[in-house]
Amino acid sequence: MKKAILLSFAMLAMTTVGMAQNTTKASEAKTVANEDGAKIEFESETIDYGTIENSSDGNREFTFTNTGTTPLVITNAKGSCGCTVPTWPKEAIAPGESSVIGVRYATDRTGSFSKSITLTSNAVNAPKKVIHIKGKVNPKPAEDKNI
Repeated sequence: MKKAILLSFAMLAMTTVGMAQNTTKASEAKTVANEDGAKIEFESETIDYGTIENSSDGNREFTFTNTGTTPLVITNAKGSCGCTVPTWPKEAIAPGESSVIGVRYATDRTGSFSKSITLTSNAVNAPKKVIHIKGKVNPKPAEDKNI
């Protein structure tokens, strides 16, 4: 009988500890969600160029909003290769304000592409945020040799 009581007590203790750990994780997640500070939210985190002509306009823009409570400062933006060049606002973005991250892809490169841009900021929800571009560039048109 004593063994059954001890076993029951041990099971109760393990269940209680497990539930306490889950409660702690849930409260930590709520703390991050409610945390004061700058927050970056994008209209879309991927831009699909679709199929485009060789050497066409490779400029696109990602629109984002600071949904936080303090100014958002983007300190760096880096493309995954030299063919993807980002530009970003150097001034702080006030809470509730929107701005854009510009990206220029080198459209003289034929074929499919999928590239990323990594942003570094003071956003409490995403201090390192990765956004993406993708698409396909058609080959250069064949030159007419009858001219």
